[in-house]
Amino acid sequence: MGKAYAISFLFFTICIWSSLNFAEGRGAVKRNKFTVIGHVYCDTCRVEFETKISQPIAGATVKLECRNRSDESPTYNSPEIVTGSSGVYIIEVVGDYEDSDCEVGLVKSPRVDCNEMTEDWRKARVVLTGLDGISGNIRYANNLGFKKKKALPECKNVLTKMGYYELRDELGNEASA
Repeated sequence: MGKAYAISFLFFTICIWSSLNFAEGRGAVKRNKFTVIGHVYCDTCRVEFETKISQPIAGATVKLECRNRSDESPTYNSPEIVTGSSGVYIIEVVGDYEDSDCEVGLVKSPRVDCNEMTEDWRKARVVLTGLDGISGNIRYANNLGFKKKKALPECKNVLTKMGYYELRDELGNEASA
């Protein structure tokens, strides 16, 4: 009887200990800290993607926003973040947003010649949960871009070299050079 009691007590202790560790682990996930890193560029060719003559935008403003997937209510809003000299921004986020869709979005560009938001690259989705199988706490956002008011003259040559042959009709003889 004493052996059965000891085994039962040991089993009970292990179950309680495991439950406490599980509950503590779930609480730790809610205190996750994530670092979101991204880049803002000037689309000098107005094609809505980066080329070799795209330029980083220092001083551009971005913001991270998360919304609940069920009712779209805001779950997190970062302060506005300004890019550094190389167009890179870093946003620190504390918390786990498993049930939210989070996106970094463009706010404004300091460049008057390049301040039109690109349609496709004005927001970048990021996953901010420790429960998604991604290891580590650094999250990289897709690059975000503003378009230049007028495309640079060298864009025709750059795009043709990239294989955009469908531009030949629009560019005429310049595309063949």
